[in-house]
Amino acid sequence: MRGEMSITIERALERLWKCAAAGIPDWLPMRYIDWLPRAYEIALGFRGSAKGRSNIYLVLLNYPDRLRYAYGVYVGMSNYSPADRFDQHKAGIRASGSVLKRGLEVLAGPTLHLQRIKRAEAERIEIELAEALSSAGLLVKGGH
Repeated sequence: MRGEMSITIERALERLWKCAAAGIPDWLPMRYIDWLPRAYEIALGFRGSAKGRSNIYLVLLNYPDRLRYAYGVYVGMSNYSPADRFDQHKAGIRASGSVLKRGLEVLAGPTLHLQRIKRAEAERIEIELAEALSSAGLLVKGGH
């Protein structure tokens, strides 16, 4: 798939997901994102030291109207699971406008290790993770 036009890759992935949806793990992204390995590396630099009820999550944002960034990322924190919180955003429940309008999917993989941590740590990590991703050149929303 390397070197293919992104639209070709997207079509191929859509066919794959339709055929194999039941066997695809939740943490696997549904589309090709060139900066995802960087997001994993950055997120792995953060750790929660104590067990709690808060979760850090990332949402893939779609920016087809921008030249420099085709995709962005929203950094959030919640007591709900990342998937449940994403569904709330998309339903307009305490929603971020960027996720409501441009949210495509939860990027669960990079933050699997940042689930069920103390709220104070989650608040700090949310801010620092957003800053680190932004410093790496990603378009970042949230993280406040």
